[in-house]
Amino acid sequence: MPELVSNERVGRSLLREEVSERIKRYILDNRLRPGAPLPTENELCAALGASRSSVREAIKTLDALDIVEVRHGHGTYVGELSLSALVEGLTFRGLLSPDDEFAVLSELVEVRELFERGNAERILGALDTEQLAGLDELVDRMDRGEDTAGADRAFHSMLVHPLGNELVCQLTDAFWDVYTTVAPHLGLPIDEHDTVALHRGIIDAARAEDLAGFTKAVAAHYAPLRHRISAARG
Repeated sequence: MPELVSNERVGRSLLREEVSERIKRYILDNRLRPGAPLPTENELCAALGASRSSVREAIKTLDALDIVEVRHGHGTYVGELSLSALVEGLTFRGLLSPDDEFAVLSELVEVRELFERGNAERILGALDTEQLAGLDELVDRMDRGEDTAGADRAFHSMLVHPLGNELVCQLTDAFWDVYTTVAPHLGLPIDEHDTVALHRGIIDAARAEDLAGFTKAVAAHYAPLRHRISAARG
């Protein structure tokens, strides 16, 4: 039976959460941007009306979430606000799902496809010659077997980048990272057999500004992933 948590530990946890919220409010109220330095520990204690131990525990919590970044010997800074905590949470959920261990992968593929197919018209209108050439180079890397997985990740990141939506770009990368971490543990391959041809099909349709062809090419790209997950689920 799990050990009962003492009232003292509960109190410390609640206090840490309260100080964490105060630090986040300090960042917002002072309009601090990623990379901006935070006050020293003593200054934070005075500004927040909190003890040194509470501030230290709160900083550790926020550091794990990438809300702040502790640079040892230099101080504490506003973090890059990445989605690393989301990636870790989804990865653990995918590896330890009590009902359907393939559900997370299926949902990830669905959302990734939705980002690209749902924004197809905007993507085609925003991609320029230089970006299309960059996509070509990434597929050439796949064809040469040079970090195929990394080139594939960069391809989809570059595909949605012209949308100018930072959250979509971050989620695209995050969902890719989760998929490539969880899939091998469930016995699913990461690379598709005809991945080069599938990616070239997306580029060809984009270059021709063929909206119907683009959405069809994107669907064809994700179809093998869906099929493998469906087959694995039985």
